[in-house]
Amino acid sequence: MNKLIVIEGIDGAGTTTQTRLLVDWMNASGRPAHPTREPSDGPVGRLLREILAGGHAPVAGATMALLFAADRMDHLSREIEPALARGQHVVSDRYYHSSLAYQAEEADRDFVAAINARARKPDLTVLLRVDAQRAAERRHAAGRTTERYDDLALQERIAQNYDRIGGMTIIDGEKSVESVQEALRREVEKVCA
Repeated sequence: MNKLIVIEGIDGAGTTTQTRLLVDWMNASGRPAHPTREPSDGPVGRLLREILAGGHAPVAGATMALLFAADRMDHLSREIEPALARGQHVVSDRYYHSSLAYQAEEADRDFVAAINARARKPDLTVLLRVDAQRAAERRHAAGRTTERYDDLALQERIAQNYDRIGGMTIIDGEKSVESVQEALRREVEKVCA
């Protein structure tokens, strides 16, 4: 049975790099895998990316939570479920744990949990734990533009929210890219035997 694998972490934790490397390895090792991300590349996801980059007037926290939940349901029906049905594993750079960590900072956590309750449960969720200051340094070194959630104090609170969520496998994201990838592969081999 094909699996939904999610890689989570604060901005600058390495989720995008690790997703790409993991999918390459899975495909090379005979485990067909489809990479994806949230916000998705669908219509709601594109709108969210514009908002995150400051391309629109300020949007209320509860509205952001609803938009992320809407994108997630669209993402599931448009991309994740079809890939699984085609016989591929799906590796997602973020999923509903991000909403519980990020949007719970600007909307009621129970509300955020309720609007995401129908999202498919991942078979494996890995949290790449990285110190917020270290993650900020990585974002700066990569030349990334500042987005809605990039304030250091906010990223520290989001990191604490991730720790409170539970149900995720934790990997030290401050280790080398190769070490993190090796740890990820070990976890994937447990669920994709």
